Amino acid sequence: MAFLAKGRIFVAAAAAVLGLATAAQAGGSCGKNGAGFDAWKQQFAAEAQAEGVGQRGLSALAGATYATRTIAADRAIHKAFSGSVEEFMKRRGASAIISRGRALKKSNAAMFANIERTYGVPPGVLLAIWGMETGFGASMGNQNTVSAIVTLAYDCRRPDYFTPHAIAALKLVDRGALSASSVGAMHGEIGHTQFLPGNVLKYGVGSGNLRDRNTALASTANFLKGHGWQAGASYEANMGAIAGWNSASVYQQAIARIAESIDSD
Repeated sequence: MAFLAKGRIFVAAAAAVLGLATAAQAGGSCGKNGAGFDAWKQQFAAEAQAEGVGQRGLSALAGATYATRTIAADRAIHKAFSGSVEEFMKRRGASAIISRGRALKKSNAAMFANIERTYGVPPGVLLAIWGMETGFGASMGNQNTVSAIVTLAYDCRRPDYFTPHAIAALKLVDRGALSASSVGAMHGEIGHTQFLPGNVLKYGVGSGNLRDRNTALASTANFLKGHGWQAGASYEANMGAIAGWNSASVYQQAIARIAESIDSD
């Protein structure tokens, strides 16, 4: 969830909730470079199969390559959330997001009204996230999704966090929601609002195809509802749900400010 700053990697998705393998189980090792990646993949395949990954997912795992660009982006992620909220909003083009968000709210009023009736989530926050993450779908990424997320599961920095998402990505390949050649953001996030694979399994609605705008926005509302969104409450009261989307304080505050501006129009 990531345009693009990589904030989506902070999306809360507990391995216990997903019931998936931890990195300690997955091959019992990790790596700090690509030297041991192929050997680790063979070990990880057994764990993935034990978690219910089928042949298509296992084939995608076998074809995954060590994602050097993903590792470089991961090492630099702290820079994306530096400085004040005002500085962060300026870097991320908040004024343009607000302007475009207001126009999209009006031109898609029926869709947003239906989402709000269903999930209790107003259009402002969905448009703020959509604009922040991918520039309203203009930049959904060009990194191979399976390679990115599997590399992060192998990498020693945060394997416990990314392993459940790697398993989930392989399950999505089995289901046809992803393929071995699917591309997305640097940390394996998918679609208009940048869901990590485990969150697609847990919160994706309808077809689960998050490259479809309507599905992505409804799924984002479902995610926020699942993280405690209170219908009709203020953004201040709903900061906990926004924090579920991204743990960076500057991101949370920026989303709330942008959302309030869009909703006020």
